[in-house]
Amino acid sequence: MAWTREQMAARAARELQDGFYVNLGIGIPTLVSNYIPPGMSVVLQSENGMLGMGPFPYEGEEDADLINAGKQTVTELPMTSYFSSADSFAMIRGGHIDLSILGAMQVAENGDLANWMIPGKVVKGMGGAMDLVAGVKKVVVVMEHVSKDGPKLLHRCTLPLTGERVVDLVITDLGVFSIDKHGARGMSLIERAEGVSLDEIRSKTEAAFTVAEQARAA
Repeated sequence: MAWTREQMAARAARELQDGFYVNLGIGIPTLVSNYIPPGMSVVLQSENGMLGMGPFPYEGEEDADLINAGKQTVTELPMTSYFSSADSFAMIRGGHIDLSILGAMQVAENGDLANWMIPGKVVKGMGGAMDLVAGVKKVVVVMEHVSKDGPKLLHRCTLPLTGERVVDLVITDLGVFSIDKHGARGMSLIERAEGVSLDEIRSKTEAAFTVAEQARAA
């Protein structure tokens, strides 16, 4: 049985470590903030100039002036700080963000990422994605395994790239893949969602991948 969006977010939260500075992308990644383990200190950073975001507000408690880079309403914490977007990108480009969890349209077996544009559709621009994948220490992608057009894990991305060889880990509704983005090992399936078979994953994946022992035996 494929993972739900919440289960995917919970799995992504397992990549967090105490003391991490983390940037969460739009979509499923925003749910990761709901699964930070109790007692773990994780500081969430937003490109629009906010460090130390709190949980998403309950309905009726939103402050329209308090938003993240995706224009979603958020909450602040006693330690929250605010600054210009220039300072925010200096943090990112300077390598001060430990982990970025992003969505994607396509990921290639070598770690290439496409997550900002579909030709023929009007877009506002790449935003901070280009800087995030280049400046952050680790990039985790959380996305559905297939789209209406077919597999999203490919030999090579067909959409305009956000970055080359930038993805370290991909979490989909079917399983988890690690990527040796600078080596020869390529993509490896390291975990399967409960009830999902290897045959199903292979049939829905264009990218070449190996299967780790723990995923084979699950």
